[in-house]
Amino acid sequence: MPLIQLVIVLVVVGVVLWLINTYIPMEATIKKILNVVVIIAVILWLLSVFGVLGSLSGVRIGR
Repeated sequence: MPLIQLVIVLVVVGVVLWLINTYIPMEATIKKILNVVVIIAVILWLLSVFGVLGSLSGVRIGR
């Protein structure tokens, strides 16, 4: 994945998260949970992109 595409994806995710936090009324705890989930997903995705984590296609959730 080219570096510019990576930066664009990170900027888009950041802007969408900021828009959700700013303009959608939610409780503070729900916003914190949403932020943590998005940050963990982005970190896992970045680790996968750089090859540190390996392929995420083999990860199974549930049965």
